[in-house]
Amino acid sequence: MARSRSLPALLTATALACLALVPLAPTAQAAVTDAALASRWAPIHYQDTDSSDYDADYLSKVDFDGEWNTLNNWESQDDSVARLTGTVYYSVVETGTHWFVSYSFYHPRDWEDFPDPLSLFTHENDMEGVLLTVRKDGSTYGALEAMVTVAHTDFYSYVPAGSAFTSGRESVDGQVQLQTYNGAAHPTTFQEAKGHGIYAKNADHAPDSDGVVYYPSGTAEVPASGTDTFVGYTLVDVFAGSGLWARRANAETYASYGTFRGDNGKDNAANAPWGWDDGNDGSDIPRGYLATDPAYLVGQYFAGEGTFSTTYTRNSYR
Repeated sequence: MARSRSLPALLTATALACLALVPLAPTAQAAVTDAALASRWAPIHYQDTDSSDYDADYLSKVDFDGEWNTLNNWESQDDSVARLTGTVYYSVVETGTHWFVSYSFYHPRDWEDFPDPLSLFTHENDMEGVLLTVRKDGSTYGALEAMVTVAHTDFYSYVPAGSAFTSGRESVDGQVQLQTYNGAAHPTTFQEAKGHGIYAKNADHAPDSDGVVYYPSGTAEVPASGTDTFVGYTLVDVFAGSGLWARRANAETYASYGTFRGDNGKDNAANAPWGWDDGNDGSDIPRGYLATDPAYLVGQYFAGEGTFSTTYTRNSYR
Protein backbone atom coordinates (compact mmCIF):
# COMPACT_ATOMS: atom_id res chain seq x y z
CA MET A 1 0.00 0.00 0.00
CA ALA A 2 1.32 3.49 -0.87
CA ARG A 3 2.16 5.60 2.13
CA SER A 4 -0.16 8.63 2.51
CA ARG A 5 1.35 12.13 2.76
CA SER A 6 1.09 13.91 6.06
CA LEU A 7 -1.14 16.98 6.48
CA PRO A 8 1.82 19.39 6.96
CA ALA A 9 3.40 18.09 3.77
CA LEU A 10 0.16 18.53 1.86
CA LEU A 11 -0.20 22.09 3.15
CA THR A 12 3.36 22.92 2.15
CA ALA A 13 2.87 21.54 -1.35
CA THR A 14 -0.40 23.43 -1.74
CA ALA A 15 1.21 26.68 -0.58
CA LEU A 16 4.08 26.30 -3.03
CA ALA A 17 1.66 25.62 -5.88
CA CYS A 18 -0.30 28.75 -5.03
CA LEU A 19 2.85 30.85 -4.86
CA ALA A 20 3.82 29.69 -8.33
CA LEU A 21 0.61 31.23 -9.66
CA VAL A 22 1.24 34.64 -8.07
CA PRO A 23 3.29 37.02 -10.28
CA LEU A 24 6.35 38.48 -8.61
CA ALA A 25 6.33 42.23 -7.93
CA PRO A 26 8.54 44.10 -10.41
CA THR A 27 11.91 45.23 -9.18
CA ALA A 28 12.01 48.99 -8.54
CA GLN A 29 13.81 50.80 -11.35
CA ALA A 30 16.97 52.59 -10.35
CA ALA A 31 16.62 56.38 -10.36
CA VAL A 32 18.11 58.03 -13.41
CA THR A 33 21.17 60.15 -12.69
CA ASP A 34 21.18 63.89 -13.34
CA ALA A 35 23.96 63.44 -15.88
CA ALA A 36 22.01 60.78 -17.79
CA LEU A 37 18.81 62.84 -17.72
CA ALA A 38 20.63 65.96 -18.90
CA SER A 39 22.33 63.99 -21.68
CA ARG A 40 19.05 62.46 -22.84
CA TRP A 41 17.34 65.84 -23.29
CA ALA A 42 20.40 67.94 -24.19
CA PRO A 43 19.59 70.23 -27.13
CA ILE A 44 20.98 69.97 -30.61
CA HIS A 45 22.22 73.53 -30.69
CA TYR A 46 22.38 75.70 -33.80
CA GLN A 47 24.87 78.50 -33.11
CA ASP A 48 24.90 81.30 -35.66
CA THR A 49 28.33 82.85 -36.23
CA ASP A 50 29.57 86.28 -37.19
CA SER A 51 31.11 86.45 -40.64
CA SER A 52 34.27 88.25 -39.50
CA ASP A 53 34.77 87.16 -35.87
CA TYR A 54 33.13 83.75 -35.97
CA ASP A 55 35.34 82.10 -33.35
CA ALA A 56 33.99 84.51 -30.71
CA ASP A 57 30.66 82.71 -31.17
CA TYR A 58 32.08 79.29 -30.29
CA LEU A 59 30.78 77.75 -27.07
CA SER A 60 33.31 77.37 -24.27
CA LYS A 61 33.79 76.91 -20.55
CA VAL A 62 33.90 79.94 -18.24
CA ASP A 63 37.42 78.85 -17.24
CA PHE A 64 38.47 78.06 -20.83
CA ASP A 65 41.77 79.88 -20.23
CA GLY A 66 42.68 77.67 -17.29
CA GLU A 67 41.55 79.95 -14.47
CA TRP A 68 38.41 81.56 -13.08
CA ASN A 69 39.30 85.24 -13.41
CA THR A 70 36.51 86.51 -15.65
CA LEU A 71 38.07 89.97 -16.05
CA ASN A 72 40.46 88.65 -18.71
CA ASN A 73 38.17 86.36 -20.72
CA TRP A 74 37.61 88.92 -23.48
CA GLU A 75 41.37 89.17 -24.02
CA SER A 76 41.95 85.41 -23.58
CA GLN A 77 39.47 84.63 -26.33
CA ASP A 78 42.09 85.75 -28.88
CA ASP A 79 44.92 83.70 -27.40
CA SER A 80 43.99 80.25 -28.70
CA VAL A 81 40.87 79.15 -30.51
CA ALA A 82 41.83 75.57 -29.57
CA ARG A 83 40.73 76.30 -26.00
CA LEU A 84 37.15 77.16 -27.04
CA THR A 85 35.91 73.60 -26.62
CA GLY A 86 32.19 72.83 -26.85
CA THR A 87 30.77 72.93 -23.32
CA VAL A 88 27.26 73.35 -21.93
CA TYR A 89 26.42 73.68 -18.24
CA TYR A 90 23.37 71.93 -16.83
CA SER A 91 21.43 71.66 -13.58
CA VAL A 92 18.54 69.44 -12.49
CA VAL A 93 15.96 70.12 -9.80
CA GLU A 94 12.82 68.09 -9.27
CA THR A 95 9.37 67.92 -7.75
CA GLY A 96 7.15 64.90 -7.29
CA THR A 97 5.79 65.27 -10.83
CA HIS A 98 8.58 66.83 -12.91
CA TRP A 99 12.24 67.31 -13.57
CA PHE A 100 13.39 70.82 -14.49
CA VAL A 101 16.60 70.69 -16.52
CA SER A 102 18.44 73.90 -17.36
CA TYR A 103 21.22 74.30 -19.92
CA SER A 104 23.58 77.29 -19.95
CA PHE A 105 25.70 78.39 -22.93
CA TYR A 106 28.78 80.53 -22.31
CA HIS A 107 30.73 82.86 -24.62
CA PRO A 108 33.66 85.11 -23.63
CA ARG A 109 32.22 88.10 -25.54
CA ASP A 110 28.92 89.79 -26.34
CA TRP A 111 29.22 92.47 -29.01
CA GLU A 112 27.81 94.16 -32.10
CA ASP A 113 29.48 95.05 -35.39
CA PHE A 114 28.33 98.66 -35.30
CA PRO A 115 30.05 101.34 -33.14
CA ASP A 116 28.97 101.23 -29.49
CA PRO A 117 30.58 104.26 -27.80
CA LEU A 118 28.26 104.08 -24.79
CA SER A 119 28.84 100.32 -24.29
CA LEU A 120 25.14 99.57 -24.50
CA PHE A 121 25.55 96.39 -26.53
CA THR A 122 29.07 95.21 -25.73
CA HIS A 123 30.32 93.39 -22.65
CA GLU A 124 32.74 90.76 -21.44
CA ASN A 125 31.33 87.27 -20.76
CA ASP A 126 27.90 86.12 -21.85
CA MET A 127 25.68 83.30 -20.60
CA GLU A 128 22.16 82.56 -21.75
CA GLY A 129 20.19 79.36 -21.64
CA VAL A 130 17.22 77.05 -21.80
CA LEU A 131 14.87 75.44 -19.25
CA LEU A 132 13.16 72.13 -20.08
CA THR A 133 10.15 70.80 -18.17
CA VAL A 134 10.06 66.99 -18.21
CA ARG A 135 7.16 65.03 -16.75
CA LYS A 136 7.87 61.92 -14.70
CA ASP A 137 5.60 59.56 -16.64
CA GLY A 138 7.04 56.27 -15.41
CA SER A 139 9.57 55.94 -18.22
CA THR A 140 13.28 56.26 -17.57
CA TYR A 141 13.68 59.79 -18.92
CA GLY A 142 10.13 61.14 -18.77
CA ALA A 143 8.30 63.20 -21.38
CA LEU A 144 9.24 66.69 -22.54
CA GLU A 145 6.35 69.12 -22.02
CA ALA A 146 7.74 72.65 -22.33
CA MET A 147 10.81 74.79 -23.01
CA VAL A 148 11.64 78.34 -21.92
CA THR A 149 14.59 80.15 -23.50
CA VAL A 150 16.63 83.16 -22.42
CA ALA A 151 17.24 85.94 -24.93
CA HIS A 152 18.82 88.92 -23.20
CA THR A 153 16.16 90.31 -20.83
CA ASP A 154 13.27 88.30 -22.28
CA PHE A 155 12.15 84.70 -21.86
CA TYR A 156 10.34 82.81 -24.63
CA SER A 157 7.94 79.89 -24.17
CA TYR A 158 7.61 76.83 -26.41
CA VAL A 159 5.89 73.43 -26.35
CA PRO A 160 6.56 70.25 -28.36
CA ALA A 161 3.81 68.69 -30.48
CA GLY A 162 1.37 66.77 -28.30
CA SER A 163 2.05 68.69 -25.10
CA ALA A 164 -1.00 69.61 -23.02
CA PHE A 165 0.64 72.88 -21.97
CA THR A 166 -0.99 76.04 -23.32
CA SER A 167 -0.50 79.78 -22.87
CA GLY A 168 -0.76 80.98 -19.31
CA ARG A 169 0.46 84.31 -18.03
CA GLU A 170 2.89 84.25 -20.95
CA SER A 171 1.90 83.34 -24.50
CA VAL A 172 3.35 80.24 -26.13
CA ASP A 173 5.76 81.60 -28.73
CA GLY A 174 6.06 78.53 -30.90
CA GLN A 175 6.73 74.82 -31.16
CA VAL A 176 9.79 72.89 -30.06
CA GLN A 177 11.25 71.12 -33.07
CA LEU A 178 12.76 67.71 -32.25
CA GLN A 179 15.66 66.08 -34.06
CA THR A 180 16.84 62.50 -33.68
CA TYR A 181 20.38 61.91 -32.48
CA ASN A 182 21.72 58.53 -31.36
CA GLY A 183 18.21 57.09 -31.56
CA ALA A 184 16.51 59.68 -29.34
CA ALA A 185 14.54 62.83 -30.12
CA HIS A 186 16.25 65.97 -28.80
CA PRO A 187 14.91 69.53 -28.72
CA THR A 188 16.63 71.96 -31.08
CA THR A 189 17.72 75.46 -30.12
CA PHE A 190 19.05 78.44 -32.05
CA GLN A 191 21.46 81.06 -30.68
CA GLU A 192 22.20 84.38 -32.31
CA ALA A 193 25.68 85.47 -33.32
CA LYS A 194 27.29 88.25 -31.26
CA GLY A 195 24.42 88.92 -28.81
CA HIS A 196 23.63 85.22 -28.23
CA GLY A 197 19.90 85.32 -27.52
CA ILE A 198 18.42 81.80 -27.57
CA TYR A 199 15.17 80.66 -29.21
CA ALA A 200 13.58 77.42 -30.34
CA LYS A 201 15.09 76.49 -33.70
CA ASN A 202 12.80 76.96 -36.68
CA ALA A 203 13.07 77.38 -40.44
CA ASP A 204 13.66 81.14 -40.18
CA HIS A 205 16.93 80.82 -38.29
CA ALA A 206 20.40 81.06 -39.79
CA PRO A 207 19.16 82.25 -43.22
CA ASP A 208 22.75 83.19 -44.17
CA SER A 209 23.65 79.48 -44.11
CA ASP A 210 26.65 79.80 -41.80
CA GLY A 211 26.92 78.66 -38.20
CA VAL A 212 27.94 75.72 -36.07
CA VAL A 213 25.69 72.81 -35.11
CA TYR A 214 26.59 71.41 -31.69
CA TYR A 215 25.57 67.88 -30.69
CA PRO A 216 25.61 66.37 -27.15
CA SER A 217 28.22 63.76 -28.04
CA GLY A 218 29.98 63.90 -24.68
CA THR A 219 33.22 65.08 -26.34
CA ALA A 220 34.19 68.77 -26.18
CA GLU A 221 35.23 69.72 -29.70
CA VAL A 222 36.34 72.91 -31.45
CA PRO A 223 34.62 73.87 -34.73
CA ALA A 224 36.73 73.63 -37.86
CA SER A 225 35.48 77.07 -38.91
CA GLY A 226 32.50 79.37 -38.57
CA THR A 227 30.54 76.88 -40.66
CA ASP A 228 30.61 73.36 -39.23
CA THR A 229 27.66 70.96 -39.33
CA PHE A 230 28.76 68.62 -36.54
CA VAL A 231 30.66 69.63 -33.41
CA GLY A 232 30.46 67.68 -30.17
CA TYR A 233 29.87 69.23 -26.79
CA THR A 234 30.17 67.95 -23.26
CA LEU A 235 27.94 68.66 -20.28
CA VAL A 236 29.23 70.12 -17.00
CA ASP A 237 27.12 70.10 -13.83
CA VAL A 238 26.50 73.60 -12.43
CA PHE A 239 26.65 72.01 -8.96
CA ALA A 240 30.01 70.28 -9.50
CA GLY A 241 32.60 70.83 -6.81
CA SER A 242 34.58 74.05 -7.36
CA GLY A 243 32.23 74.85 -10.25
CA LEU A 244 29.84 77.68 -11.10
CA TRP A 245 27.51 77.36 -8.10
CA ALA A 246 30.23 76.45 -5.61
CA ARG A 247 32.07 79.67 -6.56
CA ARG A 248 28.95 81.88 -6.36
CA ALA A 249 30.46 84.03 -3.60
CA ASN A 250 33.95 84.12 -5.13
CA ALA A 251 34.99 87.66 -6.08
CA GLU A 252 37.44 86.42 -8.71
CA THR A 253 34.54 85.20 -10.85
CA TYR A 254 31.49 87.18 -9.72
CA ALA A 255 30.99 90.90 -9.18
CA SER A 256 27.82 90.19 -7.18
CA TYR A 257 25.34 87.37 -6.70
CA GLY A 258 24.68 85.81 -10.09
CA THR A 259 26.68 88.42 -12.09
CA PHE A 260 30.06 87.74 -13.67
CA ARG A 261 32.89 90.23 -13.37
CA GLY A 262 33.71 91.96 -16.64
CA ASP A 263 35.41 95.22 -17.64
CA ASN A 264 35.23 95.31 -21.45
CA GLY A 265 32.32 97.37 -22.72
CA LYS A 266 29.63 97.59 -20.06
CA ASP A 267 31.00 96.47 -16.70
CA ASN A 268 29.62 93.35 -15.00
CA ALA A 269 26.82 92.82 -17.53
CA ALA A 270 26.62 89.01 -17.88
CA ASN A 271 24.65 86.71 -15.59
CA ALA A 272 24.78 83.14 -14.39
CA PRO A 273 21.48 81.17 -14.38
CA TRP A 274 20.54 82.40 -10.91
CA GLY A 275 20.89 85.95 -12.24
CA TRP A 276 18.68 85.61 -15.33
CA ASP A 277 15.57 87.78 -15.38
CA ASP A 278 12.69 88.50 -17.70
CA GLY A 279 11.99 92.22 -17.54
CA ASN A 280 8.19 92.10 -17.51
CA ASP A 281 6.88 88.78 -16.17
CA GLY A 282 5.77 90.12 -12.78
CA SER A 283 7.24 90.98 -9.41
CA ASP A 284 6.30 87.53 -8.04
CA ILE A 285 8.84 85.96 -10.44
CA PRO A 286 12.04 87.70 -9.37
CA ARG A 287 15.51 87.49 -10.85
CA GLY A 288 16.90 83.96 -10.95
CA TYR A 289 13.65 82.01 -10.66
CA LEU A 290 14.16 80.23 -13.99
CA ALA A 291 16.96 78.31 -12.26
CA THR A 292 16.12 78.51 -8.56
CA ASP A 293 12.33 78.10 -8.62
CA PRO A 294 11.46 76.79 -12.09
CA ALA A 295 8.32 74.98 -10.94
CA TYR A 296 6.72 78.24 -9.92
CA LEU A 297 7.86 80.05 -13.07
CA VAL A 298 6.59 77.28 -15.37
CA GLY A 299 3.32 77.05 -13.44
CA GLN A 300 2.75 80.74 -14.08
CA TYR A 301 3.99 80.89 -17.67
CA PHE A 302 1.80 78.00 -18.87
CA ALA A 303 -1.71 76.63 -18.37
CA GLY A 304 -3.03 73.12 -18.92
CA GLU A 305 -0.26 71.49 -16.90
CA GLY A 306 -2.50 68.84 -15.33
CA THR A 307 -1.02 67.24 -12.23
CA PHE A 308 1.81 69.61 -11.41
CA SER A 309 3.67 69.83 -8.11
CA THR A 310 5.62 72.93 -7.09
CA THR A 311 7.06 71.28 -3.97
CA TYR A 312 10.69 70.31 -4.50
CA THR A 313 12.00 66.92 -3.57
CA ARG A 314 15.46 68.14 -4.57
CA ASN A 315 16.75 71.62 -5.35
CA SER A 316 20.42 72.39 -4.74
CA TYR A 317 19.88 76.08 -5.52
CA ARG A 318 17.90 76.17 -2.28
